[in-house]
Amino acid sequence: MSPAHWLAFGCALVCGAAAFLGIVYTLLAAVLLGRFLARPGAEPVGFPPVTIVKPLHGAEWALARNLESFCKQDYPGEVQFVFGVHDAADPALATVDDLRRRFPDAHITVVSDPTLHGPNRKISNILNMLPRAEHDVLVFADSDVHVEPTYLRRVIGELQRPGVGLVTCAYRGDPDPGFWPRMSAHSTNYQFLPGVVAGLALRMARPCFGQTIAMRRETLDLIGGLTQFARHLAEDHAIGEAVRAAGQQIAIPPFAVAHACVETTAAQLVAHELRWSRTIRRIDPLGHLGSALMYPLAFALLAVACSVAAAWACWLAGAALAARGLLKFLSDRALRQPSRHWWMLPLGDIGAFAMFLASFLSSRVIWRGFSFRVDGDGLISPVQDKSLGIAMSSESN
Repeated sequence: MSPAHWLAFGCALVCGAAAFLGIVYTLLAAVLLGRFLARPGAEPVGFPPVTIVKPLHGAEWALARNLESFCKQDYPGEVQFVFGVHDAADPALATVDDLRRRFPDAHITVVSDPTLHGPNRKISNILNMLPRAEHDVLVFADSDVHVEPTYLRRVIGELQRPGVGLVTCAYRGDPDPGFWPRMSAHSTNYQFLPGVVAGLALRMARPCFGQTIAMRRETLDLIGGLTQFARHLAEDHAIGEAVRAAGQQIAIPPFAVAHACVETTAAQLVAHELRWSRTIRRIDPLGHLGSALMYPLAFALLAVACSVAAAWACWLAGAALAARGLLKFLSDRALRQPSRHWWMLPLGDIGAFAMFLASFLSSRVIWRGFSFRVDGDGLISPVQDKSLGIAMSSESN
């Protein structure tokens, strides 16, 4: 064979091996996800007063529904809600006003403060809100999260376990109407969530997610407060690492909150996926590289192409597709959601693999229309965009 044929053959074997390992990983992740969600959770031994801190930005499509789910908690203790915005004219405040009318007994505090403590506006928003938080148990939760009525009591139950300093929650995708939000939800449900659970089971993941960060005020003081995270893109990850460094554990209860997938265009979805993928590459390069095992179908199709549709490669592609289908079926059953849109699975897998490859091409991310560069510590710096002629700054909840 010519050198070109040998090169193609070698590429086919490498891609085939990656596809085989990915199939094994996919089947393992499918089993582990079911076991994780079937575990019993911790029940609280008491119901301390809680302050739920929610940074807001803009009139999200399902904002009213998401905020309402927190007001419907089956929790006997006192609950204070602190909602914060940077702009007094933020349309999210109209939703909060409506929430007050529908839940007149809810203890709601609103903070409007434009003060910035760094390029991460979400952290700045939270820092502006914290002086109004009345209780020592703090639950930080993003505005695009929907929860079940038992959410708060299960989170507090985990926080009361010995040695636990912080509780965070895994999440599933809850799409807004439309094709692109469904694509985003597919990526969350059938790649991200199984990957998190598998990483936890294999002790290869150290997650902390902004969808829920619950801690006591004494833990927040122990790690030195939140100001230090005002330059972090993945501030949730950095907070989790600080808690672990302080010698406390992070608990993840056996359920998934619903995270709204709101990307309504291809450009928004690509920007979101690249931001997430490039952030992970900077803060956990080995883990990011290992996540290649989440794409057995893409590797199998590359093996088919490099081997000129050899029989073994075609069989491998079929096995990869079947494994991904089984993961989807078991994930949907474990999450108690309808199993539909099967045709989107291979399309989503190939698109996600393309984002994985693109994550190695640059350290620049787009966050709500603004450009940043992420360094090796996950810190963000605004990038000058000549087309707009302005220095970019962060925009988040």
